[in-house]
Amino acid sequence: MNSLEGQFLIAMPDMGDEHFVESVILLVGHGEEGAMGLVVNHELENLHFADILDELDLGDPDSVIRLPDAIRQRSVMRGGPVERGRGFVLHSSDYQSGNTYPIATGVSLTATLDVLKALAFGPAPKSALFALGCCGWGAGQLENEISHNGWLTAPFSRELLFETPVDKRYEAALASLHITRASLSADAGHA
Repeated sequence: MNSLEGQFLIAMPDMGDEHFVESVILLVGHGEEGAMGLVVNHELENLHFADILDELDLGDPDSVIRLPDAIRQRSVMRGGPVERGRGFVLHSSDYQSGNTYPIATGVSLTATLDVLKALAFGPAPKSALFALGCCGWGAGQLENEISHNGWLTAPFSRELLFETPVDKRYEAALASLHITRASLSADAGHA
């Protein structure tokens, strides 16, 4: 199978793993050794970006309190069940650090504190999504799940990642394949 890095995975309706029900995942890495991705459509409830800044002590408390509400209230995504305490930022390619990894045209990944400081205090990337945790698959595991009708794949869309409201991303990902939730079948078809 060719690399699916930079593509979306869309969970099928009969997804047995509760971590991935109605999930849209951006694959940030995929190769012979396995795959890694971030769920981009499930927010962590009762947790905002300002809480992370406070927890990590990334600015004096007065500076954090004075941040605009749009920054303080930024959503934190539930990126996946692996490394739940580790943060990952998917962002537009206008931000670069020594630890930035390109994912697809116009989007990169940075998982270091410098990008969190930039999101809070500038210069911030034009678009960004912050997630705690990630998804991981061992060698051949993802390919097996796809062949058993666990996931659909869809091409990368900047609009889906950064502009579509979080609660609409599952339907939008399906629509990008010209299908709806009602048209999905749990049965795999193999020629």
